[in-house]
Amino acid sequence: MLPWSAELAGRIDEHDFTSDLLRDNPLGDPHRRPLWVYVPPGYDDEPDRRYPVVYVIQGYTGSLPMWRNRPPWRQPFPELADQVFARGEAPPLIVVYVDAWTAVGGSQFLDSPGTGRYHSYLCEEIVPWVDAHYRTLADRDHRAISGKSSGGYGAMITPMLRPDVFGALATHAGDALFDVCYRPEFPKTARTLRDAYDGSIDAFLADFRSRLAGTKETDLPLIEIYGYAAAYSADEDGTVQLPFDDTGAVIPEVWERWLAKDPVLMARLPEYAEALRSLRAVWIDAGNRDEYHLDFGAVAFRRAVAAAGVKDDAVNFELFDAGHGAIEYRYPLSLAWLAERLTP
Repeated sequence: MLPWSAELAGRIDEHDFTSDLLRDNPLGDPHRRPLWVYVPPGYDDEPDRRYPVVYVIQGYTGSLPMWRNRPPWRQPFPELADQVFARGEAPPLIVVYVDAWTAVGGSQFLDSPGTGRYHSYLCEEIVPWVDAHYRTLADRDHRAISGKSSGGYGAMITPMLRPDVFGALATHAGDALFDVCYRPEFPKTARTLRDAYDGSIDAFLADFRSRLAGTKETDLPLIEIYGYAAAYSADEDGTVQLPFDDTGAVIPEVWERWLAKDPVLMARLPEYAEALRSLRAVWIDAGNRDEYHLDFGAVAFRRAVAAAGVKDDAVNFELFDAGHGAIEYRYPLSLAWLAERLTP
């Protein structure tokens, strides 16, 4: 196992993408973003061949260069993905790595007045650009989206919102069943805010932005809950509403805005159930020791998918022995599975 980068059988083209939709976003984040496009072995040798595409999106606090992070004795996902095609384990396809980092750690791949138009950026800018510059099979039946954690959340909700764009998905430990994965953290977060910042999220933000991030142990839990609220419950003027009060109890009208974006509850609505039924492939998995209880979210989403009328032969579901982290070895499994179902 090499402790540094390995040579790929295919290649990754690194682009600097300028987004009109992210220009002047509420957080002042860059509207120029890195975009990686992986083409499989043989792409340049068969100029008439067209390929299915899988779009890969990152988890909360993830940014595009982190895909190359190399844990000891393990390989990062771009190398694992390349091996799938180099070994002939699945039909070749194009893999697109999309960046949706924000100053609050993520966007949940939604359009929000608190963060910006990240859902539209993906569906209306990135996808058409890739289709215009690469030999793709440019329709939803040959296009999938995949991610883990917040990326898994984006992979669940994006095909429900835009079934015209994506016809398949893979979610690994995706955020779902908000009553179980998010709500139990609210009293802990309220206590942290009370004890460290006199109950003021604005005081935390001012402190967080004034120094090196991560130098206080309270940083991640506080910015994470704020980042989710910026995606789920920002007012039209960009004001971010937390879903709990100073006792940790939910504020019903704000919490309802979060629940409206829960993939499990979305899947039960007729318009989204119809979108799910149209999908060619749905991969759902999670570790059975997930620290955020996203294994329960995976079970609930699997049941919601079944209730929506998605046939069992279009779904792969598994709980495996793991926690939330270090599950990158699962991603090439779903990639190969999707490749089989997206290829004509």
